[in-house]
Amino acid sequence: MFANNFSSSAAAWVAIATGAVGLLGLAFIILLFTIGQPFGTLNDICNGLAAVLSAVLAGMLYPKLHAQSPLFSQMTLAIAIFGAILALAGSYLAISGVSGWYLAGLYTVTGYALIGLWLLGLAYLALHDHSLPHGLAIFALITGLILTLGLVAIPGIFRGMDYNTYELTMFNSIWWTSSLAYLTIYPAWCILLGRLLLSGSGGE
Repeated sequence: MFANNFSSSAAAWVAIATGAVGLLGLAFIILLFTIGQPFGTLNDICNGLAAVLSAVLAGMLYPKLHAQSPLFSQMTLAIAIFGAILALAGSYLAISGVSGWYLAGLYTVTGYALIGLWLLGLAYLALHDHSLPHGLAIFALITGLILTLGLVAIPGIFRGMDYNTYELTMFNSIWWTSSLAYLTIYPAWCILLGRLLLSGSGGE
């Protein structure tokens, strides 16, 4: 997928690290609900770190995307970076206590939704140039679509919504579905990508 082995190996380990940190965040949130703090804070740290690693990964994959579509690749990279910033802001809000967990979660899920848009762009190009195996490209497409459900949280951010109690509404169900995606299937996809890059095989 890359022009040289060094970049491919580096991107592979960044992808694996992204997935591993994401799954660690999943473990911490499970422990939060079963035990309590400090696992919530540890989950927030993992969410922010995985988002930053996602932006790094997007930057490392950028040369390949740029070769296929320069303008499109620039847009998706900018979206991924902005998404990482929003997700990191969500982690900061939760850890610092500047806002409640609800508003912080809206920032985080919106950030990952933007990362999902980057993933959709990657999947779209991979399906056309076969730079990824078909199954992995489809997995990226599905993962990206679910992540982008988090875009429904944007109005809540602008309204400063920060509920003290959680109610299972359609709105909450949608953004929680996106949250489950960045805790589960997105890390899984990252690890699969990393293994692929380490194997040195980028196509079918």
